[in-house]
Amino acid sequence: MTGPERRLGWVGALRVRRPRRRAAAMLAPVVYRWDLDKTYLKSDFESLAKMMRVPFERAEDKVDEPGVVALMRALRAAARAEGRRSFVYFVSASPPQIGRAIRDKLALDGVEIDGIVFKDQLQHLVRGRFRFLREQVGFKLAELLKARLAAPAGAIEYLFGDDWESDSLCYSLYADVVAGRLDHQALGDILVRLRIDPARLVEIRSLARKIPTADAVRRIFINLERRTPPGRFRSFGARLVPTFNYFQTALVLHEEGMVPLAAVVAVGHSLIDRATFTRAQLRNSLDDLVRRGHLRTHDPALRRDLEESGVLPSTAVPGWWTQRLWRRLRRRRSTPRPLPAKRPVVIDYPRLLDAWLASGGRPGEAAS
Repeated sequence: MTGPERRLGWVGALRVRRPRRRAAAMLAPVVYRWDLDKTYLKSDFESLAKMMRVPFERAEDKVDEPGVVALMRALRAAARAEGRRSFVYFVSASPPQIGRAIRDKLALDGVEIDGIVFKDQLQHLVRGRFRFLREQVGFKLAELLKARLAAPAGAIEYLFGDDWESDSLCYSLYADVVAGRLDHQALGDILVRLRIDPARLVEIRSLARKIPTADAVRRIFINLERRTPPGRFRSFGARLVPTFNYFQTALVLHEEGMVPLAAVVAVGHSLIDRATFTRAQLRNSLDDLVRRGHLRTHDPALRRDLEESGVLPSTAVPGWWTQRLWRRLRRRRSTPRPLPAKRPVVIDYPRLLDAWLASGGRPGEAAS
């Protein structure tokens, strides 16, 4: 019996509420693409001096974001349980010199990956092209498109980034190019305005023409490491989910059918045990997702299971008659309010870029 199952012994190894099992032959392969710094690792590179220290850190020196390890393990385990092919990749703007330490860190955490790409910053330093050291959109977009061409046919994707740089914009551009919603001319105009490396621009245009059209990117998760107000990302549409912690990310992935309830519980306990989260804070995280419309239903059964697993504070009331009254009141209060139908993501990139560039390219500002 696994750790999460031992925690949930109250219902015979869990009452897991697993996603409905589907025939493995019908399940599309799933690709999870992750940023590294501020998404998997709590990296510190706010100055050039700090950035230069990163390559010399050992695996033991690197600290993972709270809850992310439990979530990544659960995603792989859930895919295996369903017989679904899954792939985990990192695309990082960090220099390749840290590659060994990162792989050692992943091994220490027990996280299996299928590949990782780093940005060769040295070539920009040698050529004196300092402006491109922090330019991420061109680099990441090119690498994502190359990876998509190598992905299994029909694969769906989930993308994970943060609000420190430009992941919201880069991932959205990638998703819309793959879906065929952004034509090549419009993409070129956007990249010119972003002043990306001209060599990257040529490469991206070439790659975009080769991409088979598919609405592949199901969700984009942005870890709000800088605590950017979530409303600033509204212009990116419902496909993009800003989350304050990985408990929220796990909840959305559970509703998507990608992980069982056991994974949500494991992430929640990881936050409680390792990051000093309280159960009340996790309850507020759940309420925040419902309030922002990122969970399709207000699910009393989900809350009850999370309470009984020790992740949320108990709302049980002593006494049989008060318990019956409490359940009746809670059912009345928790009647789901219908959410608007999910609409296709249509992003007004010209307006978004105007705000983005006017703010100096601060993440999230483009959506305010």
